[in-house]
Amino acid sequence: MTQQSIVDSLRNNYMPYTAHVIMSRALPEIDGLKPSQRRILYTMFKMGLLKGNRKKSQGVVGQTMFLHPHGDMAIYETLVRMAKDNESLLLPYIDSKGNFGKQYSRDMKYASARYTEVKLSDNASELFHDIDQNTVDMIDNYDGTLREPRLLPVTYPSILINTSSGTAVGMASSVAPFNLIEVIDFTITYIENKETVVSDYILAPDFPTGGHIVHNAKDFDQIYETGKGSFKIRATYKIQGNSIIFEQIPYTTTFEAIIDKITDLVKEGKIKDIVDIDDIYGIDSKGIEIQVKNNTDKERLIARLYKLTPLEDSFACNFNIIVNGRPQTLGIKQIIHEWIEFRSNCIQRGAIYELDKKEKKKHLLKALKQVLLDIDKAIAIIRSTKLNNQVVSNLMDAFQIDELQAEYVAEIKLRSLNEEYLLSRIQEIEKLEKEIQGLHGLINEPSKRSKVIVEQLKRVKSQYGKERSSQIIHVDDLSSMKEEQISIENYNVRVFVTKEGYLKKIPLVSLRSSNQLKVKDGDQVVREMDTTNNSDILIFTNQQNCYKYKTYELDDHKPSSLGEFLPTLLGLKDEEILYVTVTNDYKGHLIIGFDDGKVAKIDLSAYSTKHNRTMLKNAYADKQPIYWDATQEDYDLMALSTIDKIIVVNTSMINPKTSKTTIGVQLMKSKKASLVSDYHRLSTEGYEEREYYRTLSAGVGKYYREGDFTDLVDMKKKRLGQGLLI
Repeated sequence: MTQQSIVDSLRNNYMPYTAHVIMSRALPEIDGLKPSQRRILYTMFKMGLLKGNRKKSQGVVGQTMFLHPHGDMAIYETLVRMAKDNESLLLPYIDSKGNFGKQYSRDMKYASARYTEVKLSDNASELFHDIDQNTVDMIDNYDGTLREPRLLPVTYPSILINTSSGTAVGMASSVAPFNLIEVIDFTITYIENKETVVSDYILAPDFPTGGHIVHNAKDFDQIYETGKGSFKIRATYKIQGNSIIFEQIPYTTTFEAIIDKITDLVKEGKIKDIVDIDDIYGIDSKGIEIQVKNNTDKERLIARLYKLTPLEDSFACNFNIIVNGRPQTLGIKQIIHEWIEFRSNCIQRGAIYELDKKEKKKHLLKALKQVLLDIDKAIAIIRSTKLNNQVVSNLMDAFQIDELQAEYVAEIKLRSLNEEYLLSRIQEIEKLEKEIQGLHGLINEPSKRSKVIVEQLKRVKSQYGKERSSQIIHVDDLSSMKEEQISIENYNVRVFVTKEGYLKKIPLVSLRSSNQLKVKDGDQVVREMDTTNNSDILIFTNQQNCYKYKTYELDDHKPSSLGEFLPTLLGLKDEEILYVTVTNDYKGHLIIGFDDGKVAKIDLSAYSTKHNRTMLKNAYADKQPIYWDATQEDYDLMALSTIDKIIVVNTSMINPKTSKTTIGVQLMKSKKASLVSDYHRLSTEGYEEREYYRTLSAGVGKYYREGDFTDLVDMKKKRLGQGLLI
């Protein structure tokens, strides 16, 4: 047995495998293809399927295995996704015939490869443009018996046209598809002006399955800039009598998954308006039909279905592609820049190839020019030469031409040795010289290559451009129906928060049947709030963040359970929770007392957002808060300093602010570098001594008198150590 360290084992075995999966299997390259896709398409190209009739898919799969030595089913599955009838790609590369399944169906399986037929689509010709002119590198296949292209010289940015996704080792890729016309318009403008704004031309992704793209400018700007982010896709619908028909569903789901989810909601009693549901996919129909009761509020039901089912789904973007041999996550402008560089290089290589051919042809034609001076002499030399292998050398000596030229002259047919033929061939020299001059310009001047790229893009746009399949709806134009109107059943609950950060939501009916509230040993409840199942929970941390959670998103707890551990629920690492409150309407104020003696009174509405955001940054001023309270009424607030001075002020004296980061109003001034150690809300009754400490403006307060506020003397204990603030 050979022993090897785990580090060496990973380096020698795991890392090569990782590199292979990333570079040669899972991620797309700048031509928009993965190796498996490229090999299938190139095999079909070599089989003559760009212009010929369709052939059995099984034959294509078999031929592809000479380049891609994987299982035939793996190859066929990849072929299916590129086929027109599968509806996975905006611009399908394969013209198909037969049952290829559907991208939007989980159970509609494709037929066996022996029953289906394929050829390359017309647009696939753009993948192989001038591929025979050394425009791309050709490499050996896996066993060195065949050659295959390293990339395909595609004439348009296919990487952004057809969706591509893959999971490698330690990284993944998910590229959204965009409309061909929009991408080409942007690319042409970008070539002319590098400062072109992406969103001025590319409106949003465009999926072959259609649907509505929910457009949020901020989200799309992030995706366009960084290549990362997510957006929502909604199914389209129409209402016919007591039926709601969802026609175009999100690309990320299937109609079976939607039906299963709606069925579960009906069984669980969360939706009670649906009578029947069925798919209506057929020759003349398409979609999911939901039949509802007569008195159903259909718009409200649709809003709830968007909320609770994949009828509205998210598409996560991660534009991670391989460029120049390494994976990179790029924004759209960067991808277009890299594609232009790639395409320009293809054109340059093709021009070099053509230049070499024309230079050789020109070189041979110059020999004819020499021969034209004395055709009879050439004929005489050939006739008088006794040995065949001496003809070339004799012509070389007689006309001062090289061996290639002499071979060319010697191979001319006798019938072509007339003045007309020779003159017409010699006139080609002038034409070749002009063409060679143009090729030199193409090779040496990037601007001329850019002009060719633009011409090709315009041609592709004219031939294959189509109107958008996915329509755009702006987020501000969505139904203004409130969250609670579309959420699950509403009922009264009580929310408990403990010192160690546990939160439990208990329906009031459960509390009535049990008086025992369980907490961990050493823990205790610091807040309990009566609210409803459609309220918002606001959780403030020591890093000026406010996390928002919907009450109905939490499971109902039993009094005997510990509840949800908030740091785990929110995924907190180095943050401490300071305060938790709930609200239904965002009315009232948030009172925050800082240790510098300032108190902020913030309108709670400042934390309300139009969209269901889960976190708000800069939720309060970057200072040390030691007191929190959410209230809809004013009250007397007592402050105690580290030098035992006390001051009492009514919160009505503090002007409310709409800015979350307000530094507050000075309540207690500092003396001898003192800080405020505690604040406390005074009840409406009792504490007659409060008038002694009351002030109508900021001050340092009065020293504590023995016997005053006897139940509030040990304020630090009231703060319950390092746990949540009261």
